[in-house]
Amino acid sequence: MQKINIVLYQPEIPQNTGNIARTCAATGAALHLIRPFGFVIDDRHLKRAGLDYWDKLDITYYENADEFFEKHGDRPLYCFSTKAPRSYAAVSYPEEVWLVFGPESRGLPEEIIRRYGETAVRIPMRPHLRSLNLSNSVAVAVYEVLRQGDFAGLCDIGEPTTFAW
Repeated sequence: MQKINIVLYQPEIPQNTGNIARTCAATGAALHLIRPFGFVIDDRHLKRAGLDYWDKLDITYYENADEFFEKHGDRPLYCFSTKAPRSYAAVSYPEEVWLVFGPESRGLPEEIIRRYGETAVRIPMRPHLRSLNLSNSVAVAVYEVLRQGDFAGLCDIGEPTTFAW
C-alpha cells in the first residue's frame, strides 16, 4: 500500500486546509502543515470543513520551512506549481510519495521549485488563469497517486447503481 504525504507550505485559508484534512482522512494520506498559517488551528472554519474526521488524521506540524526541509528535504518532493515544466499525470509516483503545495495567494516560492525542479509538476489548465483551488488541487494529486496504485487499501462502497433514464 502506498504512503501518501500531503505537505501544505504556509496555508492561508482554513476551509481549504479543513477540506484537505478530510481528503487525507478519507484516503489514509498523512498531512504535514508548515507554519506560519493564515489562521489558528482551532479556527471554526477549519474544524467545520473536516470536523468529524479530525481525530482520524495523521498530522504533523512544523514551526517553519527549515524544520520541514531539514527533516524531509532529502526525499523526492513533488512540488505542485503552475510554473512547473511537466504534468502531474506524466509521473510514475513512488510507493512513498510527498506532494507539496504552496499557499493559496502565491504558491510555492521559486527557490523551492528550483531546488526540486526534477520533481516539480503542474496540473494542466486553460491559459491565463491563476490556478485551481488548493483543496481541489490536492484531491486531483492524491487520487492520481491512488489510481496508479490501483486504489490499494481503499474500498468501494456498494455496487454501482444502474439508473433508468
